[in-house]
Amino acid sequence: MNDRPIPRHRREPPPLAAAQRPRDRLGRPLPYGSPGVPPLTEDLPRSPREILLTAQNLLDEGLYFQAHEVLEAAWKAAPALERDLWRGLTQIVVGLVHVGRGNRQGAITLLRRGLAGLAPRPRPSEGPASAPAAIDSAAADSPLPPGGPDRPREPDAAAPAEPAAGQAGQAGGAGGGWGRRDVDLPGVTGWADDLLRRLEAGEVPVADLRPPRLLRS
Repeated sequence: MNDRPIPRHRREPPPLAAAQRPRDRLGRPLPYGSPGVPPLTEDLPRSPREILLTAQNLLDEGLYFQAHEVLEAAWKAAPALERDLWRGLTQIVVGLVHVGRGNRQGAITLLRRGLAGLAPRPRPSEGPASAPAAIDSAAADSPLPPGGPDRPREPDAAAPAEPAAGQAGQAGGAGGGWGRRDVDLPGVTGWADDLLRRLEAGEVPVADLRPPRLLRS
């Protein structure tokens, strides 16, 4: 039997201690042993309205990073025609995470990308509506890794891969209506536009920060 040690690059990865490191309300790693925010369970909602309601409840509790994880799971599973919607919502919430962390430039970048992907619509400084701008997938948010949402990623990692064939139908039905009818797009984009203007003017409005309302009334 060969007793030579396994080269470092071929060893099994260590347990998920790093991934399970406690995090604060904005997803920042805490020292081991700290009472961080409990991770999300794997039993996440499946319908678009339940997903939005879960994300809204997390936003209202100030758990912006966790809300981004819920929306990101929907982005990963959504049908192709709805993917820009869920990616845009995810990126806008990640912008909120960056505001909470005091990262003004990161917030501006993610809010701009989120707004560009939500819907063909004019910005206040632009003319007639045009197609949404392309989003750099390399700078978008990461997917939930295999094993569930209790293994969070930082919100500026690589974008998720395309869902497997048939996965979109399992995620809530085919066609362009999956989720879009439940989202208050005018409210979300108006909120994001207002926050973006404040950030571009040099503010970092952490003290009076309020989350968007995701659901239609």
